[in-house]
Amino acid sequence: MLKKNHVKSLELLSNARNMAEKNKWYKQLFLAQNNIGNNYYMLLDYGEALKQYLISYQIAVKHLDPQHEMIVLNNIAILYGKEKKFEKSNEYFYKAFLIAQKSNDSLKMGLYSMNLGSLANDENKLRKARNYFNDALRYTQRPEVKIPAQIGLSANDLLLGETNRARLRAIALLPKLKEEQDIDHRISLSTIIAKTYLKENNLSAALQWTNNALAEKPDLENKMELFKHLSDIYFRLKSYDLAFQYKDSINVSNNELNRIKNGKLYESSEVKFQIQNYKEKISENEAKIKSERNIFYSIILVIVLGIIILILIFRNQLIKNKQKALIIQREQELISFKLEKEIADNALLLEKERTALLEQERLQNEIELRNQKILSRGLYQSGRNQLLQDILKSLSNIPQLSENGTVINDIRALKEHLKTEEGWDNYVRHFDDVNQGFIKKLTEKHPDLTTTDIRYISYVYMNLDTKEIATMLNITPVACRKRKERIEKRLQLPEHISLNAYLLSI
Repeated sequence: MLKKNHVKSLELLSNARNMAEKNKWYKQLFLAQNNIGNNYYMLLDYGEALKQYLISYQIAVKHLDPQHEMIVLNNIAILYGKEKKFEKSNEYFYKAFLIAQKSNDSLKMGLYSMNLGSLANDENKLRKARNYFNDALRYTQRPEVKIPAQIGLSANDLLLGETNRARLRAIALLPKLKEEQDIDHRISLSTIIAKTYLKENNLSAALQWTNNALAEKPDLENKMELFKHLSDIYFRLKSYDLAFQYKDSINVSNNELNRIKNGKLYESSEVKFQIQNYKEKISENEAKIKSERNIFYSIILVIVLGIIILILIFRNQLIKNKQKALIIQREQELISFKLEKEIADNALLLEKERTALLEQERLQNEIELRNQKILSRGLYQSGRNQLLQDILKSLSNIPQLSENGTVINDIRALKEHLKTEEGWDNYVRHFDDVNQGFIKKLTEKHPDLTTTDIRYISYVYMNLDTKEIATMLNITPVACRKRKERIEKRLQLPEHISLNAYLLSI
């Protein structure tokens, strides 16, 4: 299975390197290189694994983001820890932690703090280890951090000599580990509990928990440690046959472990040979890419030469165009004489247009004069109506006249006369005759306008100011401005268009 994983990783590495001309493929190259390092780690070839991890680290630092840098720093730190190089391991774990802290990644901060705590336990720096484990639990409560941190604290209690506290913590944690992937954690906790009982010389309990750990089928390294505990227990129980039997089991397991390591070293050598073959393939691919690049450059050179030829052709064409331009210039001189004649004709035409403008100005003045007559008439009518309304209001307030039926009928007839629309109809007809049917066009476009609105708009159309319009309508200037705002809203005028400009466009 490991060899197949290597082949797959090498194929990925080959593909990634072929595509690594651009930065977007460095991620694939990093993953392939890191995967090969992981496989060497599984083969226990720590030297080759470290070499691959360092290559991954260089790729991450130069071309990728801090997340990739954290991954490979953590792998390097674990590798140094396996080789008991605690100073180097601490250095790389702490680098990974600082990057996680800068990225505010609480999960990674918890993982790296937990790893630093486990390393401090191995170095017997127990207070420092406990601080790291507590920091990890403070950063996150995710199971992948919480459970190993609790196991680390239990191991720390044991190393501090707090056997009862270590045992209670481990026993409380065990029921939570029921999944298949929790086997290693259950083995660790059972081993810790067995060690606490062994330290207290409770040999029967130590024996029971050691057997519980063996029942979980640990790997050879853990099994050898458990056999050592069993041998120690049986020596203390004076069961020397069993004690020596487990001593022999340690030797057998050790031989088996060496055999596996030798087999893995053979597989590692075989994989190295395959890597060399893939490197040769990569070199061939790079040579092929180089050849294709040379072809590309040749094509570019041909294109450049073609462009130069086109430029020369274009230059000759420019010379010919200049010659043609001289011929055209002479033709234009001939044309200029014709243009002078046309200019003279245009001058005559402009004179006619000027005469037409003067006629138009005369007509405009005539329209303005008529509008002034309309205004005078409207003002007179408005004043007359206001006077009649004031007189009628005064007469209505005289008690003696309110009892005279004839007078009351006359007052009512006058009021009805004031309400008649005949004067307004004449005003509209006269205004439209003078102003090209303006009111008719306005009412067709805005049928919801009232008579009062139309009267106001007609005064605006004749360029009267607010004060003049207020006088014509017998209202205050403030009421006049409010009426203008209401009419603009009813006409739905945009903010950038004034009422006067809109009326001139109708």
